[in-house]
Amino acid sequence: MTTLFLIFLSTFVVSLLSFIGVFTLALNESLLKKIIFYLVALSAGALMGGAFLHLLPEAVEEFGNGNAFLFVLVGFFLFFAIEKIIHWRHCHEGHCPVHTFAYINLIGDSIHNFIDGIIIAAGFLASPALGFASAAAIFLHEIPQEFGDFGVLLYAGINKKRALMLNFLTAVTAVAGGIFGYYLLSFADKILPFLLAFAAGNFIYVSASDLIPEIRKETNAKKSFLNIGIILFGILLMYLLKFAGVE
Repeated sequence: MTTLFLIFLSTFVVSLLSFIGVFTLALNESLLKKIIFYLVALSAGALMGGAFLHLLPEAVEEFGNGNAFLFVLVGFFLFFAIEKIIHWRHCHEGHCPVHTFAYINLIGDSIHNFIDGIIIAAGFLASPALGFASAAAIFLHEIPQEFGDFGVLLYAGINKKRALMLNFLTAVTAVAGGIFGYYLLSFADKILPFLLAFAAGNFIYVSASDLIPEIRKETNAKKSFLNIGIILFGILLMYLLKFAGVE
């Protein structure tokens, strides 16, 4: 098999993880409503862990100087501005049919998946073994995040079938990243640090300004502590994946 085909196949298989939310389709509506909030908490923890334990250290290493933090800030406020624009266009008299953070989360996840595709392409261009290792690592990394992302879309007001499709369209940017990396790896190397920093800024923004404030609205003490535990569990998962060498 050619290197390009292996890149395409691996990135497409990773993209199929976006359908992990299909397991929730078997749940009845009342049970699904109970677990959605916990999926939001898991997503908040996974996004924070992904930003601070994976993306930001990689961005710092790629930049080789303090500029990584500058572009994380740029990314943070850029996504704030994008969310405000979406809010002005789609929300009227304070009512939003779909929470704007759903769109922001999809944009950030698209960037992240595009980066994953570039990483997989770089691995296969070095050797098939490294390519498969990179794809396997990214596959493991995506499992908890895809569960959380699907929960965020449902919580934002998007129906289950549309949420699955949007999640897949977001995930398939990994294929685009793989093809981009194969043909333009030298150029990909130049933009990768900026993509990493922007993705980190997005993850921090969505988790800190959108998801955690939603979780903070919970007034039941038992549920609040459970949500905190799930957030920490999401961070722990990202830490364990990093400890295991999954970047």
